[in-house]
Amino acid sequence: MTEPRPARSRRRPVGTTGTLPPEGSAAALGRDHALPVRQWPITLVLLVVGAGLAVTWFADFKDGFKYGLLILGAGVLLGAVLRLVLPEVGMLAVRSRFTDVIVLTFLGASIVLLTLVAQPNPWLEFPLLDNIGQLIGRPKH
Repeated sequence: MTEPRPARSRRRPVGTTGTLPPEGSAAALGRDHALPVRQWPITLVLLVVGAGLAVTWFADFKDGFKYGLLILGAGVLLGAVLRLVLPEVGMLAVRSRFTDVIVLTFLGASIVLLTLVAQPNPWLEFPLLDNIGQLIGRPKH
């Protein structure tokens, strides 16, 4: 005769089981270093992005915001390159390596491209954008 199974609880489990960290999420350096040094890839990316934000915020010259946003976009692209080439990147790893590289590359390239076509005086001109602007009623420059 088989024994009856115990009733299963309908409560949520206290902890998550079966979830693995993303590949390459181990610290870039050992525990004998301070935390910012162990996590140097994300620290470097955040420093570059922070420098870009500072330049954008404090730029007093014409088109100064564009320089800051280019630095910011370059920081995000740097994160994509680090995630692609380094075996362990610590907290820079969020999902799979493929997903992280694709998302960071798309976001960084979008920031750089939008900065290059930003008005006034875009550094990169697309005639298609002028045509779209005329379609919605903006006068041609």
